[in-house]
Amino acid sequence: MNTVDPIKRKKDIDKMKRALEGNRDKLLFTVGINSALRISDILSLKVGDVFNDNGKIKDSLTVKETKTRKSKRFKLNQSIKTALRKHVEDPTDRESYLFKSRKGTNQVISRVTAYRILDNAADKVGLHDIRIGTHTLRKTFAYHAYNAGVPLETLQAILNHSSSKETLKYIGITQENIDEVYVKVDL
Repeated sequence: MNTVDPIKRKKDIDKMKRALEGNRDKLLFTVGINSALRISDILSLKVGDVFNDNGKIKDSLTVKETKTRKSKRFKLNQSIKTALRKHVEDPTDRESYLFKSRKGTNQVISRVTAYRILDNAADKVGLHDIRIGTHTLRKTFAYHAYNAGVPLETLQAILNHSSSKETLKYIGITQENIDEVYVKVDL
């Protein structure tokens, strides 16, 4: 199994957002790095999942995860709300997919298309030092949440992981990170 990396530098996240400017692609990236959802759960989202009947953005979203079959509820943060306002053309079209394919009527993009969108953007901005994939979005959320001080146990619950060992793999702790601790703890 090929593993992918989180995007660890905020400046690289900003570069990706600029490279993905456009209705669907930037929204895909923004939702992914701010929700910790798996790509299958992101791609299945419809306008009615995030907008009320009156076209107002909901405060939170509840998703039944495809992989775990567990229900997950989370607040929509300001980044997601801003991206939704900017990129959703008709917030009252409740049955429309957020990430529509250009093929057919109201069909969702495939996982392969989502991968290509991210890979092309990473290539465009010169992110050659990390392995990019659709799971990069989820791992990026986990990495930044952990570095913001979110306890490992809370992150494990957010990601619906069965063990903290699995969550630690997501965070992407490297020898470089370990070396930084030794430099900082200079007693």
